[in-house]
Amino acid sequence: MTNESLQIDALIIDAESPERLAEFWSELLARPIVDRTGPYIWLRRESGLGFGFQQAGEPKPGKNRMHFDIASPDPAAEQQRIEALGGRRLEEYTDGGFLVMADPEGNEFCIIPAGPGSIGLDDQGHAHYLD
Repeated sequence: MTNESLQIDALIIDAESPERLAEFWSELLARPIVDRTGPYIWLRRESGLGFGFQQAGEPKPGKNRMHFDIASPDPAAEQQRIEALGGRRLEEYTDGGFLVMADPEGNEFCIIPAGPGSIGLDDQGHAHYLD
């Protein structure tokens, strides 16, 4: 057994249409598609982290158990860009104060303000950057 800490090597999203999701996330994150191997499509690796899409035979079953927080200097402007790319805002999360979006297959992610401490959570865990 080794004493080295483990590192996350890649994040993989199961997809009904990996090509469509790869195009969406490639445009959103400005990470070009760099490889297609078997059921996988890969975006350019950045900061050591891979990001890929794997062909799945079934639709997304329900709410994500894990999601991404994507930092932006202007979350409202980013919402418009995401919607133009085929994503949508998930209004059912508005009460929490977060800007929760979904990609074209319904995978949830948040757009948060860039910078440490810029979310401004209250004691209940609600954000206030959209106020």
